[in-house]
Amino acid sequence: MRQKLVPIQSQSMQMEQSAVRPQRPPIRYLLVFWIMVLSAIAFLDRTNISVAGAQIGRDFRIDNTHLGWVFSAFLVGYAAFQIPAGVLARRFGPRRVLTAGLLWWGVFTALTALAPPHPAGALLGLILIRVALGAGEAVMYPCANQFVERWFPIPERGKANGIIFGGVGLGSATAPPLLTAIILRHGWHASFWFCAVLGVLAGAVWHWVARNTPEQHPWVGAAELDRIAQGRGDAQGAGTAARSTAVPWRKIFLDRSILAVSASYFTYGYVSWIFFSWFYLYLTEVRGLSLRSSAVLSMFPFIAMSLGSLVGGAVSDWLARHVSPRAGRCFLPAFALFLTALLLAAGSRVHQAQSASLVLACGAGALYLSQSSFWSVTADFAGTFAGVVSGAMNMGCQIGGAVTATLTPLIAAHFGWEASFMTATALTVVGAGAWLLVDPGARLAEG
Repeated sequence: MRQKLVPIQSQSMQMEQSAVRPQRPPIRYLLVFWIMVLSAIAFLDRTNISVAGAQIGRDFRIDNTHLGWVFSAFLVGYAAFQIPAGVLARRFGPRRVLTAGLLWWGVFTALTALAPPHPAGALLGLILIRVALGAGEAVMYPCANQFVERWFPIPERGKANGIIFGGVGLGSATAPPLLTAIILRHGWHASFWFCAVLGVLAGAVWHWVARNTPEQHPWVGAAELDRIAQGRGDAQGAGTAARSTAVPWRKIFLDRSILAVSASYFTYGYVSWIFFSWFYLYLTEVRGLSLRSSAVLSMFPFIAMSLGSLVGGAVSDWLARHVSPRAGRCFLPAFALFLTALLLAAGSRVHQAQSASLVLACGAGALYLSQSSFWSVTADFAGTFAGVVSGAMNMGCQIGGAVTATLTPLIAAHFGWEASFMTATALTVVGAGAWLLVDPGARLAEG
């Protein structure tokens, strides 16, 4: 009897050891965390010019109106290449396309530092460099959404997008103090060299650790793969079959839900780019703060953006799961945009600079409560065409950003900065209403 008990006891010990053995973290969350890092670097690269704007304006003899052209140039390239970026992400996969994009925008970030300030045509050269930089950065979020569609089950997509877009606030919050310190010590050119090198190194890491699908990744275990495949809303092998079919452009551009989401994202982009393009200069030139004070206070909206993205993504998933998909994917962003409008209107009227900065920062955080819903809805709707559809939607956002980069200083020059913020407030209310036209259950394959 004693000899028979030995293997049973040994088997029991093995079961206990396996029960307490730590589980490997899901690979999809490790990879989406790195996309958040890439997202942070992307926004560090695109907001560095607003931090260095005063110095660049002096070197190039550019006033705020012409500096707005430079800001808009990035967004013109960025918006124009959103749909091509989505097509590339679908054709070649987010691993290769995003790696190439990081190398591309590293090169053009460096070229910004090399632009000669004095010869004739220097302003035109700077604008062309920024257009090319925008074209390279256009691949960032279509690739990210293509990745989320293949790597995440539908109930986790709000959280995944919340993590990714948390990098927006992280990069933008880091930019003012970090780049200001570099500029004060080494000049504005050094800040662009720093961003260029950082992007190239991060792209090398992404190429090493990423794969286009979980089925291709050697680190993904059977349990995680089964959870992803069962929860992403397609049959086994459907993704491969869909990739061999033509993009249904007519359905994409005529669908009511996508048109409504794109219109809302236009207003979202208009508001967000007030913070990315003008908030730092607004604090220094309008509110009269020093460079160091502005660097600190201009962090607050971007910290709020990161928190808003993370909270909004988690809440969107929870509401979609426990209340209804419409509550999580539509009513939440509508409420968030309406709250943003109230905070923008209030913040623009506050006289004390620090208090105004805090209220406006809360408005930025409220805006980003809606962020993950835009991308989750398009991933759910589009399936393996997620990169293309989200690229079309994001083009609307970037057009809104390009408009605000040029229009905001013009309105401020003629009517004051309060009028600029009230314009943004009115557009945000329209964006909130557009969500009432969105059907979160619509699917491209069924249209």
